[in-house]
Amino acid sequence: MVPYFRAGLENGEFCLWILPASISPQDALRALGLGVPDFDRYMSEGGIELIPQSRWFAVSAGLETAAVVQRFREKLEDAISRGYAGLRVNGSPAWLHAADPTTFRTFERKLDELIAGEKMIVVCSFPLRDIDATLILDAARTHKFTAALRDGAWEVIETHDAGASNSQKHPSGDADAAARVSAKMEMLTPRERAVLTEIVAGASNKEAARRLEITARTIEFHRANILQKLGAKNTADLIRIVLTG
Repeated sequence: MVPYFRAGLENGEFCLWILPASISPQDALRALGLGVPDFDRYMSEGGIELIPQSRWFAVSAGLETAAVVQRFREKLEDAISRGYAGLRVNGSPAWLHAADPTTFRTFERKLDELIAGEKMIVVCSFPLRDIDATLILDAARTHKFTAALRDGAWEVIETHDAGASNSQKHPSGDADAAARVSAKMEMLTPRERAVLTEIVAGASNKEAARRLEITARTIEFHRANILQKLGAKNTADLIRIVLTG
């Protein structure tokens, strides 16, 4: 995330890093200090704020979606009033999906509505080792873009805007397409679903084999079956079907 925040600071944006439990404020500050020229000046001027996700979301008896979204709105308004060009945010809401997938989808939708048309950029990051296929699909369908690291190269897939546009023009057709994909997904075996999760997450055959404790050749066998069952021409087409279906 350091290059992401460096770009924001250099563009005159206010940066907000909502730190997951796996990243301490000390480690984040150390990384920013090493990767952002003149970081001490940006910090002293108040151009960036680091806050643990436990404080930002302040969950007690459950997430109050409206309150958290309002917190983002107030942070944006404060940044603009202080002369910043906009608000740049990173956080990881994976914990929310694990706790309550329905609330996760509601929160992501409300936050997306806030971002639309505002001077605000948000990147949500997800630790691939700790998530499953359901979270990957829910996150990809909610966000405007999904970026996956595949075989050493970043692949960006546009999902949300296209889906919203099609939904407005052909709501019934969009629902039918989603139903067809869901029906095809039901044809996959549990092992094929696990392999599909690795594919969507951008894992190579070797990486997927290591995580699932099987051979790379077996991964290739399952990949071929998945392509056939979902009617995909290749891996890129498979990801498109899964994320936009």
